Amino acid sequence: MNNPPRWILPVIVLAQFCCTALWFAGNAVLADLVRDFGLATSALGHITAAVQFGFITGTLIFAVLTIADRFSPSKVFLVSAVAGALFNLGAALGGQTLVSLLLFRFLTGFFLAGIYPVGMKIAADYYQKGLGKSLGFLVGALVLGTAFPHLLKGFSGDLPWRFVLILTSGLAIIGGLTIVLFVPDGPHRKPGTKPDFGALFRVFSDGKFRSAAFGYFGHMWELYAFWAFVPVMLKSFNLFHTDARLNVPVLSFLIIGCGGLACVAGGYISERLGAKRTAGIALFASGLCCLISPLLFFSNSGGVFTVFLLFWGLVVIADSPLFSSMVAHNAPAESKGTALTIVNCIGFAITIVSIQLLNFLYELIDPRYIYLILAPGPALGLWAMFAGRRNQKLQAEVDV
Repeated sequence: MNNPPRWILPVIVLAQFCCTALWFAGNAVLADLVRDFGLATSALGHITAAVQFGFITGTLIFAVLTIADRFSPSKVFLVSAVAGALFNLGAALGGQTLVSLLLFRFLTGFFLAGIYPVGMKIAADYYQKGLGKSLGFLVGALVLGTAFPHLLKGFSGDLPWRFVLILTSGLAIIGGLTIVLFVPDGPHRKPGTKPDFGALFRVFSDGKFRSAAFGYFGHMWELYAFWAFVPVMLKSFNLFHTDARLNVPVLSFLIIGCGGLACVAGGYISERLGAKRTAGIALFASGLCCLISPLLFFSNSGGVFTVFLLFWGLVVIADSPLFSSMVAHNAPAESKGTALTIVNCIGFAITIVSIQLLNFLYELIDPRYIYLILAPGPALGLWAMFAGRRNQKLQAEVDV
């Protein structure tokens, strides 16, 4: 079969970037929300968890109803992008309470379930060979989209904080329209005909699929907790070292956003080393960052601390597209969208636990030590990937 047109992947990547800017839009303006609506500082964990919980609920419903396999993925993407944009804008309305903000962020997260995994499904329908590299660009776009609201906040100057929410919603609508206008259903799509509730469990019966999925779950324990607390880490360093004066919004964008480059690089490296080995190296490196993080907080150099967080930002996400690629390769073609969605659902459920645990520990113990709690995720992920390596080998190692 002929290769897809060269413009397909860039269009998917651009749309993914535009739409995933919705994810951390609330986090970027959290200080303004706290000030204007009288919220407690602990709202960070709750607002982030609300998006994650919405995403989990959405992915579970999308998976149970096999939405991405039964309907045109491009149209699902558009509807989800428009709905997510509208609920993101809802948080900009006056008179908000914590409950109303959590509801708007929950609904935003719900419709992100029709964007992130569906975007991967669209890419998988076009690219079977080189899927790891293709998903590297796609997850890289997710990373930049996630970080982008922090950059907007850092450079918005005297503009009202609602500008961040308005612009991210506008980008999401543009992203949805871009997909539906320029990316028709892919040549490898095999549409399902009806809800298949058994598919949720059947995909886990394959040992190769389980190995990839459980490695991904360990990775997710660390990833979103790290992203959510990057601004907190920078603020904490400024408090412990009053002469540091680190620029929190801009550095937050750079630390999270640099992971986009790591996703792309990881895709290319995996063509030489294999997806499984490349993902394992990144997972080991990010776990090591968790373990040594207290030492860096005691450093007196803001430059050293920033470089450390930049490195952590690279390795914490580099393995994500490789896990998604391995999951996609080891799922049945007719339920690939459901498999990607349910694995995302479980992975993001795990992120709520780690985020809320950090939120809880932040009030109880010295914040320089709390990131040690993220290390078990990479450790267990590595165990899941390599414990049975004598008896099984991921198919993705051969053909990603």
